[in-house]
Amino acid sequence: MRHPRRLLALVSALALVTSLAAGCGGSDDSGGGNGLEKKDMKVASLPLVDGAALYIAQKQGLFKAEGLNVKIVPVQQSIKALPALKNGEVDAIAGANYVSFLQANEQGTLKLSILAEAATLTSNMMNVVVMPNSKIKTAKDLEGKKVAVNITNNIQSLTLDAILKANNVDPKKVNYVAIPFPQMASALQKGQVDAIHTVEPFLSDIEKKAGARVVVDGGSEPVTGLPISGFVSTQEFAKKNPKTAAAFQRAIIKAQKIASQDRKQVEGVLPGYAKIDAQVASVITLPGYPTSLSTTRMQQIADLMTSAGLLKQKPDLKSILFQPTS
Repeated sequence: MRHPRRLLALVSALALVTSLAAGCGGSDDSGGGNGLEKKDMKVASLPLVDGAALYIAQKQGLFKAEGLNVKIVPVQQSIKALPALKNGEVDAIAGANYVSFLQANEQGTLKLSILAEAATLTSNMMNVVVMPNSKIKTAKDLEGKKVAVNITNNIQSLTLDAILKANNVDPKKVNYVAIPFPQMASALQKGQVDAIHTVEPFLSDIEKKAGARVVVDGGSEPVTGLPISGFVSTQEFAKKNPKTAAAFQRAIIKAQKIASQDRKQVEGVLPGYAKIDAQVASVITLPGYPTSLSTTRMQQIADLMTSAGLLKQKPDLKSILFQPTS
């Protein structure tokens, strides 16, 4: 008669051991002892200086310290990663330009969640350049010419149009042509376009290798300091995984602080993911690396987009900017 009791005790003991073993972690996607909803994240990233913090965080173990395993997926244009983000193939995008994603949010393509800011525009980090023998000398000379941008009707044309207007140039007379950053130098050298609006590290590379000449400082007033890119995800991801999103945000902000305070740390990661040599990395113009997620700062890009007609109405930034609940 005692056997059923012994069997029950054995089953209870086994159940306890199994429960403890599961709580100690394993190969699943749970956050384990850190309480994260998921510990594995896939982050799409562009080969631009904007996303340096992602690689600094990876290199210095800042993600691991938060209990995260981050897999970086290289992409050439953030907009190409948008479908992957929407479908859950990646959890976030690093260095995503705000124009594309604020437009996608307004159009209902996805409900945007900005986890952290990546870069702000600085003088001479994104310039309009021409070949050394070009007849284009001033901003006014761009009227009637083909100018390459990474994506049309986006952050580059938005900021350049504002600069042109400030210099009494009609931006409607500029013919923007979409060419990915890595292919711009070739297009300019072959004469397929008259000028390119390129960004670091591609800017310094073509200046060094082809003697390209700056016509317009793409970071000049009235757009100096404008937020241009961020680390973005979806509201669905953030609501489903608030602790994971908060952990990612903490790691990125720590890395942003490192990037903003120690240029050598940025130079140390650029050759690997941006495919530029260390010498070029040491001389390129870096963007600003914001160390907080500022509604006031983000309102600047929202206002400029609205006034330029790229947004029909100002977005609700309170719902878009991710704020940890604890």
